[in-house]
Amino acid sequence: MPDRSFLDWPFFEQRHRDWAEKLDAWCEKNLPVDHGDVDAACRDLVGRLGEAGFLKPTALDTANPGPLDVRTLCLTRETLARHDGLADFAFAMQGLGTGAISLFGSAEQQQWLDRTRAGKAISAFALSEPRSGSDVANMDMTATRAGADYVLSGEKTWISNGGIADLYTVFARTGEAPGAKGISAFLVPADTPGLEVAERLDVIAPHPLARLSFNDVRVPASAMIGKPGEGFKIAMSVLDVFRSTVGAAALGFARRALDETLDRAGSRELFGAPLFDLQMVQGHIADMALDVDAAALLIYRAAWTKDMGAPRVTREAAMAKLFATDRAQQVIDKAVQIHGGDGVRRGHIVESLYREIRALRIYEGASDVQKVVIARQMVK
Repeated sequence: MPDRSFLDWPFFEQRHRDWAEKLDAWCEKNLPVDHGDVDAACRDLVGRLGEAGFLKPTALDTANPGPLDVRTLCLTRETLARHDGLADFAFAMQGLGTGAISLFGSAEQQQWLDRTRAGKAISAFALSEPRSGSDVANMDMTATRAGADYVLSGEKTWISNGGIADLYTVFARTGEAPGAKGISAFLVPADTPGLEVAERLDVIAPHPLARLSFNDVRVPASAMIGKPGEGFKIAMSVLDVFRSTVGAAALGFARRALDETLDRAGSRELFGAPLFDLQMVQGHIADMALDVDAAALLIYRAAWTKDMGAPRVTREAAMAKLFATDRAQQVIDKAVQIHGGDGVRRGHIVESLYREIRALRIYEGASDVQKVVIARQMVK
């Protein structure tokens, strides 16, 4: 039985506990799904999560506007990841893809949110480029004013939901100033002429990923999210909200790895006794439990701090993301080791966790970049 005692921590209100229990029950009945066709699986997951009401926290409720609840976002990602990494991915991208619209979008742009929260439209966040991943200010893609429109030209890559999304939040250089101060954000529907999927990207834990080509994509000036030159600020604000949730997904993977390890250690015999009786195995399990709880404390501290009204949680979110993803990698590696040959057998749960966790230490700010962020925040 998974440890749920952390739900009694003072970070949470009763509504969070009720949400987690309701979602966990849904996951038990509906997950995991078949990952054979990841595009179809993601579309199906978005639809079913939306129908069940579990996509509501991903975006602003236009009928009852209020701040995004980061604790609910984190609890949802942790729970989904513990059951199925692809379900976590489907949920997470609905939030990240619409984050800029929730936080900075116009009333017209926010009309999309009713559809994404209901699972009737899929969103994507198009920030990374072939030459600029962590170094966002170094992007090459341009958006040139042409009368009442902007014309977008360039490429985006490693775009989650690329190829299946209905709308993209796209960042491009509009040139108001050098570097970060000359970038703007745009809402671009997937059917806009000139927007093409140049390449589908296959990775060790399959998800819908693509390189996108923008060939003189013309959008109205009203497609700009926020003001000209605010794109970098918008992107960082979105990541400030959602970076903690990446740590939460890693935490979900780590919790599942620990649960599987406890089952294995209790049921597997070695030298005439349960595997758990070996002190070395007990030491590994103790380390795993310590990493899981420490990660959870950092994640829900960051989420609680943001929910309490902090304008930015850059340091807290970076710490949570860095620690949780790095330690989850170690927890899962120990799970593989304790499972022996089964741990590397394709299709086994700990083998899939081993593949799932690695990307989380790269996307939305690589671990090494998070260390730079934390250090800079400490000297401010």
